[in-house]
Amino acid sequence: MNAAQALADLVEVSSQIESAVLADGSGAVLASTLGDEARAQAIATEARGLLQGAAGPAGEPTQVEVAFHEGCVFVVTDGERLVAAVTGRDPTAGLVFYDLKTCLRLSAEEAPAKKAATSTRSRRKKAAEPEAADEA
Repeated sequence: MNAAQALADLVEVSSQIESAVLADGSGAVLASTLGDEARAQAIATEARGLLQGAAGPAGEPTQVEVAFHEGCVFVVTDGERLVAAVTGRDPTAGLVFYDLKTCLRLSAEEAPAKKAATSTRSRRKKAAEPEAADEA
C-alpha cells in the first residue's frame, strides 16, 4: 500500500484523527492529509524534533502524545518512518496509537505485498498449465 493510501485509510477508519502526515525517518513528507505542503513539512519536522527531544538514556521513544486544551498531537515511529496526527479533545489514546501503528505497518508493506501477489499469480498460472495439457 502506498503512503497516500495508508493515510486515506487511517482517516477513514479513525474518526478521532483530524489530519495526519506520514514522513520518512529524516522527516521528509511521504504523504499528508493536508492541502498545504509547507504546513505538512513543518509538522513532519516538528514531529521528528519531538521524538528526538523526548529521547533519554534508553534512546528515542517509539510513540509520543502531547495534549493541549484544544486537542492532541500523536507521533509514532517504526525507525524508518513516522506518522504524526492531530485529534480533537479527549481522544481514546490507545486506539489512536493502534491506528497510527497500523498505518505505518501498511505503508511499509507496499513492496512485499506487490511481490507476493505477483508470485501467487505465477504459481496459479503454472499450476493451471499442466491441467490444460492433460485435457488435450
